[in-house]
Amino acid sequence: MNVVELESSKGLNKVYEITIPATELDERLTAKIAEIQPRVSLKGFRPGKVPASHIRKVFGKSIMGDVVQEVTQETSEKALTDQGVRQASAPHIHPESDMDQVIEGGADYVYHIHLDVMPDFKPANPKDLTVTRPVAEVGDEEIEDSLKRIAEQNVSFEAKDGPAEDGDRVTMDFVGRVDGEEFEGGKAEGADLVLGQGRFIPGFEDQIAGMKAGEERTINVTFPEDYGHEPLAGKPAEFDIKVSEVAAPKESAVDEDLAKNLGLESLDALKDAVKKNLEREYAGQSRARAKRRVLDALDGLHDFELPVNMVEQEFGAIWQQVQADIEAGNLDDEDKEKSEDELKDDYRKIAERRVRLGLVLAEIGREGNVRVNDEEIARAVNQEAMRYPGQEQQVVEFYQKNPQALAQVRAPLYEEKVIDYILELADVTDETVSKEDLFADDEAPGAEAKESKPAKKPAKKKAAKKAAADEDGEKKAAKKPAKKKAAKKAKAADEEE
Repeated sequence: MNVVELESSKGLNKVYEITIPATELDERLTAKIAEIQPRVSLKGFRPGKVPASHIRKVFGKSIMGDVVQEVTQETSEKALTDQGVRQASAPHIHPESDMDQVIEGGADYVYHIHLDVMPDFKPANPKDLTVTRPVAEVGDEEIEDSLKRIAEQNVSFEAKDGPAEDGDRVTMDFVGRVDGEEFEGGKAEGADLVLGQGRFIPGFEDQIAGMKAGEERTINVTFPEDYGHEPLAGKPAEFDIKVSEVAAPKESAVDEDLAKNLGLESLDALKDAVKKNLEREYAGQSRARAKRRVLDALDGLHDFELPVNMVEQEFGAIWQQVQADIEAGNLDDEDKEKSEDELKDDYRKIAERRVRLGLVLAEIGREGNVRVNDEEIARAVNQEAMRYPGQEQQVVEFYQKNPQALAQVRAPLYEEKVIDYILELADVTDETVSKEDLFADDEAPGAEAKESKPAKKPAKKKAAKKAAADEDGEKKAAKKPAKKKAAKKAKAADEEE
């Protein structure tokens, strides 16, 4: 019979002791051996006829390790359920027994469960909240500005006879060599390069300038020391260039041709698409502002004891980001004059706010029966996987095999659904404002900036973080390497819009 005892209780931190008798472990081991016996094949025995005693002798310790793992998960979940524990954080399992003796079957298995429990509080009723949601109309001026930007980004080119100048598109073949030998990725045919965009390694574009269609030239460059492909980093190279066409950019125009080049039937259809896109952008900003005001209201309505471990974990993540900002010289101006103790005090308050709001939202969601279904989680995982072309399946499998990573996907989905639930029940009043006011910070901009700065982004799977400089099918050797971005963990209680 398993024994469950409350070992210690300090505030919201609980420690439970679970004891699994050695006799029960042995019974589970015997059952496990009987289960696998028909499939065991060992030299000297017919398949499926290996005696259970021999299996125990050869594989007993390994199988017992699996038994202990299974019984830990099973009994810890049952113990917390039987005790009526409402978890505020994931439990931490810490074995107390000599595990060598447990595995050998000579001792009871004793382990501790450390966890924070939910504080006892009554969340505010969403129906009692009053929220002012800023909204703005999409004006003709915004539509025209967007159309001009689209035209500039979709510039067309027209072949010319003169030398290549800044802004011209050069179509060329090239062959690169290092130490007289061609290298992988250093050859291309019909590659396009727009001078002035800085897409190729330093010195490459400068030596292409002035070339005409049909001209050939050999140029010399040096790969950067931090080039993404290590064998080429810092190496001098020469490229044989043959230009097949030089084309000058045509004046950007918002017209029927632009719409058709973008796959739309007419300029009116393009304008309509732009307007709808802006309306979605404005609606998203309106919701973000409303969400911030909901969170501010909830924060002001709740004051209860917070789980210490949760606060420390959240503060640790925030402070790690702050330290990185300090080392990189990216600290906010308002923080640069503060001492480390002052900064820690400020950011600890932010950690406390995030934990408090996370617990409040979780409780409101529980009472409102808010759920994130498997389809929504799968869709979010697939969207993340699509960010890594060619590695989609590996990314999906990573999340499927890592419950903690999957929980990080679920957390922001759940938070947004709870916010939607609150906004449906709250007394929400729309306030028409200008575009500038809609996209401006809420009141107390300094506080908002501080709260949003340490926000974390979802972590990236290492296998999917390979840097690549290829763009539009051009070869990587002549191009700048892509810079790596730091991976940041997602937090469920982040109030970042």
